[in-house]
Amino acid sequence: MRRFAKWHIWLGWLVGFPILMWTVTGLVMVAKPIEEVRGNHLRKDVAEQALPPDTNISVSLPSGSTKPVRTVTTQVERGETVTRITYMDGTSDRFRADGSRMSPLSNVEARLIVAESIEGGDQVVDTTLYDADSVPFDFRRPMPVWQVALADGTHVYVGTETGQIEAVRTEWWRTFDFMWGLHIMDLQTREDTHHPILVLFAFLSVIGALLGCVLMFRRRKAKVRA
Repeated sequence: MRRFAKWHIWLGWLVGFPILMWTVTGLVMVAKPIEEVRGNHLRKDVAEQALPPDTNISVSLPSGSTKPVRTVTTQVERGETVTRITYMDGTSDRFRADGSRMSPLSNVEARLIVAESIEGGDQVVDTTLYDADSVPFDFRRPMPVWQVALADGTHVYVGTETGQIEAVRTEWWRTFDFMWGLHIMDLQTREDTHHPILVLFAFLSVIGALLGCVLMFRRRKAKVRA
């Protein structure tokens, strides 16, 4: 039992900080509902519009395109009938009802979409265009987007090809994301939940907890005998 107690103390010194970090980061991450973290509470309920009865859609793939198609959808967006073709590689094209291809979303269009769909979306501080290979860290998806920064610190990302809001990143989301990186001990990508350092400290924490349980049981049993 003395040997167990000595191991328990040394393991406590070794894994005490990670255990405290996991507890604190876990507490922060559950402090608010996940819907609020994702910014769902900021999204307005925008009523869907039915296609006009006489809609005649004529859309063909861009000349020379050989990309496999994943989905084709048609809907009314801001009073205009839009057909969106999404390819297997994640890229997409938009077409008007007459079949003409729509150009990438402009700065003004991105602002209008945010103002229409997000609470406080009319309070824009700045807009920035990002290419697919240089998106901000709080987006982390390889697609061209407009970042619309709002006065309350929220970043709304609107796809230049999709014409849709792809993500809402509140200040709390960024705090949550940082805490998640600490929780899984991966601040670089915040994606890897299975790496040697995390597995090692988790294993040592389990061993330390088991030793603590054994020592507590033995001490209680000895006290009852006395």
